Amino acid sequence: MTILVTGATGNVGRHVVEQLVKRGADVRALVRDPSKADFPASVTVAKGDLLDVDSLRAAFSGVSTLFLLNAVTADEYTQALIALNVARESGIERIVYLSVIHSDIYVNVPHFAGKHGVERMIEDMGLHATILRPAYFINNDLSIKDVVTGYGIYPMPIGSKGLAMVDTRDVGEIAAIELLRREQAAEPLPLNRINVVGPDTLTGTDVAAIWTDVLGRPIAYPGEDMAGFEQNLRQYMPSWMAFDMRLMGERFVTEGMVPEAGDVERLVALLGRPLHSYRGFVEEVVAAERTD
Repeated sequence: MTILVTGATGNVGRHVVEQLVKRGADVRALVRDPSKADFPASVTVAKGDLLDVDSLRAAFSGVSTLFLLNAVTADEYTQALIALNVARESGIERIVYLSVIHSDIYVNVPHFAGKHGVERMIEDMGLHATILRPAYFINNDLSIKDVVTGYGIYPMPIGSKGLAMVDTRDVGEIAAIELLRREQAAEPLPLNRINVVGPDTLTGTDVAAIWTDVLGRPIAYPGEDMAGFEQNLRQYMPSWMAFDMRLMGERFVTEGMVPEAGDVERLVALLGRPLHSYRGFVEEVVAAERTD
């Protein structure tokens, strides 16, 4: 009985692999470039691409349970539908799909709307799946730590509604737990959805205050300049992706990412430990900086 992990070298996928190996699972990792697959010896590496049907058919052969993660790309939606259809063709009836919280609310944001479409396919086709719906990843903020420490501002336009930011370590472990729950069940389990959130719902001002406290010097939250945000992102990513991120930021401001009642408690019970916090993340980042 083999569990296949897609996106296995990424920020979430590598934690999924690590947690599955730790629990003694038979793991196969789908990667584009096997030379970058730094996994334990027990992990089987399959070379493939989510748009290459032949490579998917080969990777899915003999697999009992699938973890499907799609990176944010222009053809993310097509990748997911192809992968799920090949999984169905291959007889895989145990699936965990990484979606996003509020995919049905952020309807104008391309990578949210695409995930919502995938959720609809899973439901309408009667696939046996857990749909994980994580909030904003705490670890995304590694990309802006130099701006925070160097310029004294927290530049992510996350607004004042609040985001229940979640650590990718928690996402990976919850995914592994769900994969094994499905893998070990006598029969394929019915569809379920899990909001994957962090312990605190934080505003831009809250996050700046955490950085201020940990660094011991003022860090400001300058507000929401969405045009400037998009322009800055275009230095590092294609224009379509920068616009996608701007649209997401605008929904942060108008909607937030607020968990539903009981979400945090359910996750703590599932993990058997507290969730990683944003403050803990900042403390780790600052400690690492001071050690270097």
